[in-house]
Amino acid sequence: MTGMFARARRLPAVPRAIWVLGFVSMLMDISSEMIHALLPVYMVAMLGTSTLAVGIIEGVAEATAAIVKVFSGALSDWLGKRKLLAALGYGLAAAVKPVFPLASSLDWLVGARFVDRFGKGIRGAPRDALVADLSPPHLRGASFGLRQSLDTLGAFIGPLLAIGLMWLTADDFRAVFWIAVIPALLSTGLILVAVKEPERPDEMRDVRMPLRRDEIGRLGGTYWRVVAVATVFTLARFSEAFLILRAQSIGLPLTLVPAVLVVMNLVYALSAYPVGVLSDRMNRIAILIVGLALLVLADLVLAFATGLAGVGAGVALWGLHMGFTQGLLATLVAETAPEELRGTAFGIFNLITGLALLAASIVAGALWGAVGPQGTFVAGAAFALLAIAGLALLRGGLDLRSS
Repeated sequence: MTGMFARARRLPAVPRAIWVLGFVSMLMDISSEMIHALLPVYMVAMLGTSTLAVGIIEGVAEATAAIVKVFSGALSDWLGKRKLLAALGYGLAAAVKPVFPLASSLDWLVGARFVDRFGKGIRGAPRDALVADLSPPHLRGASFGLRQSLDTLGAFIGPLLAIGLMWLTADDFRAVFWIAVIPALLSTGLILVAVKEPERPDEMRDVRMPLRRDEIGRLGGTYWRVVAVATVFTLARFSEAFLILRAQSIGLPLTLVPAVLVVMNLVYALSAYPVGVLSDRMNRIAILIVGLALLVLADLVLAFATGLAGVGAGVALWGLHMGFTQGLLATLVAETAPEELRGTAFGIFNLITGLALLAASIVAGALWGAVGPQGTFVAGAAFALLAIAGLALLRGGLDLRSS
């Protein structure tokens, strides 16, 4: 693996617009994670909300984002405009951020959370399609890896800022929520001012009804094989909440619980871009297999760890497998879908894998209750092995190296 990263030492000249989109994602993630890291505790401790209600609110919010991505992606194909919808999604999320510190009741928080996730759904697929449109084919892996690295860096910085600000403000939730508004506004301003959408080629076919059966059929068999493998893979990588539960089961103090996601996101952020660079120079399926093998190893380490050091190693491996796979899967979607249907392709991909993640988390919770942590993580390893076997389906219809 050291040799693989050595090949990425000379980093490519990724287009400036990709860097800007990466910083747009990073700033919004910083804002969102500052709030979301504290929101469940705020609802329970300050507003008296039940944990069941918190779970329902979060589930509905994330499901909303997954569903909206399909329609926003299709709309971006129909309009031929990616930036407009991406900026609308970021702007909507930024506009609703002040509601969190101003809300005096649970109803207002639920509404704000819903609108925030609605904004995420609007921007997700058009933004990914825009990355594909802006990136040269020979740098597509690096472009998606860079955007993913910067996005995940925001997920790492946000909780750390929340912890530090809670200490500085003597646990003043509202003050932290107000500060979180700033990076959200910067994110929206940056995409509006610094990102220019490329012109739609004259020869590109117009798409009038992207979600019609005949248009969806144009996505092609290779695209659907990518979706199938990604779905099986997602069934293996259930919610990161189970990483936290595993650390707690070993004896991690509650005050250090955020460190689990900090470690995971740090490793994820540091690995995604170099892996993206490698994917432009090497066999992409081979790199994806390495990522899935890392997930198998992470699951086994977490299943049989007997101390915090073992759990820490498992969490780090989990972050590394995310770095090896998430940007690469997005690259495969971009390369296997027709250019004029990329928004629809990303929307469908995100919906199906989002539903798979929900199903995986339900199964993981059931296994945890029935047979304990070992059963949950061993089952995850089995699904990851199944996904590795399924990668053979891609070999017949995909150019495994960048053009």
